[in-house]
Amino acid sequence: MTHVKSATVVAAGAEAEHCDVRGTIEPNIGFQLKLPTSTYRGRYLPYGCGGFCGYLQAPSFPQCGPGAGDAAVAATDDGHLAPPENPFDTTWGKNNQAARDDYFFRAPHVLSKASKRIIQAFYGKAPTKSYFSGCSNGGREALLLAQRYPDDFDGIIAGAPANHYGPIVVLQAWLARHPIPDVKLPVLHNAVMAECDQLDGLTDDQIDDPRACDYDPGKLRCDGPDQPTCLTQPEVDNVRALYAGPTDAAGRKLYPGGGETYGSELAWRGWITPIPEFGGSISAGLADNGLRHLAYPIGTPHSSLAEFKFTVPELRRLTPELLKANAMSLDLRDFRRSGGKLIIWHGANDEAIPFDGTLDYWQRLTKGVPQSWARLFVVPSMYHCGDGSGLTSFDPFKELIGWVERGKAPDKVIAERRDQQGNVTRTRPVFPYPLRAKYDGTGSTDDAANFVPFRPKPANDRIHWAGEDLYAKPGPTAP
Repeated sequence: MTHVKSATVVAAGAEAEHCDVRGTIEPNIGFQLKLPTSTYRGRYLPYGCGGFCGYLQAPSFPQCGPGAGDAAVAATDDGHLAPPENPFDTTWGKNNQAARDDYFFRAPHVLSKASKRIIQAFYGKAPTKSYFSGCSNGGREALLLAQRYPDDFDGIIAGAPANHYGPIVVLQAWLARHPIPDVKLPVLHNAVMAECDQLDGLTDDQIDDPRACDYDPGKLRCDGPDQPTCLTQPEVDNVRALYAGPTDAAGRKLYPGGGETYGSELAWRGWITPIPEFGGSISAGLADNGLRHLAYPIGTPHSSLAEFKFTVPELRRLTPELLKANAMSLDLRDFRRSGGKLIIWHGANDEAIPFDGTLDYWQRLTKGVPQSWARLFVVPSMYHCGDGSGLTSFDPFKELIGWVERGKAPDKVIAERRDQQGNVTRTRPVFPYPLRAKYDGTGSTDDAANFVPFRPKPANDRIHWAGEDLYAKPGPTAP
């Protein structure tokens, strides 16, 4: 049942005039829905929620038409509130299965059902087209909706999806257990870029495919005392482990892909190396709180970051509960049959969720299946959901609208680099994977108009790892 707590008209200003609706969906899913009063054109767009959620981030109107405000937009806290001073809080799920399930899979689906009923009542008719967009955990929610609720949305954007939810807990624990000091990150990054930036034909602060790089951090080993300009042997070992990704003692992969990508080093600050504002690293906060309160069935023995063992049995222990949160199904036939369109995108230098896990999922998903309904875009140099050394922003929403409403499948999306003042200093086309952008030899390399698509040698993106059978295990659905 849905309870509307308030509905307030907000005058036009930074945004178009709209009715701001706040409420809850039982048992405890908070939501916000913005309904434009005069600019609405029939679209509905909810956004996914990042991390452990627990907050209600005001949804913004997309810049997708003649003016902002032509879509009703929504957001949810996924069924719980975390204290502002602790975004990693998961105590809400320690003994509350309903709260877990709302976060794992139920909240974005029931938000869609409730919002469409409110839209019907407000405008006198249901949305003509419905879209969903999310990144990270929101990207997981996006894929989950396509897999389990194929009739909810006409178009879905899944950015940097955390769809391998259980294995990603293992990944975060691995990252947290292999830190290096912040002061060492620039020297490591500069050495990587000096060796690998030019591999794609341009020296432009971005490596188009980090997998082509094979820099050995042992080259930075200190010959004498520890200095900010070199790595100690334990630091070299940690960096090698970060690039390799989580494995057991026999070398079996516990996550689909490697770990950190070459070129991502500056983004490790905060995610891997502790910073005061978080009281530690982000990966440590995610791994420890996930293992303590969410990762195992209620009433069974739990673990923690300090206790976790990188073994196949420990990966398996996460499956009974976190299967509910996984969005790893390869069967999207119902979504395709309903006419749904899917855009997946991922930054090639994502420090939080390495992009090769998405490539593994994509190759399995599209093997033998025409890609007339789905596209994957890999954004060179981009970090987790944004920012990066060469490109900092990527938004395929306009292209998704053109695909759903006009039948024009996206043949490219323009990514941008913006400076600290918000000025665009670079544009670069991103073509559907596996195509890449190649400089045509004329004009500025910061201008997207001077690049054309080219197809590199075919690569086998499928990765053999200890959890491959999870692709065949669907999670539950909510009514």
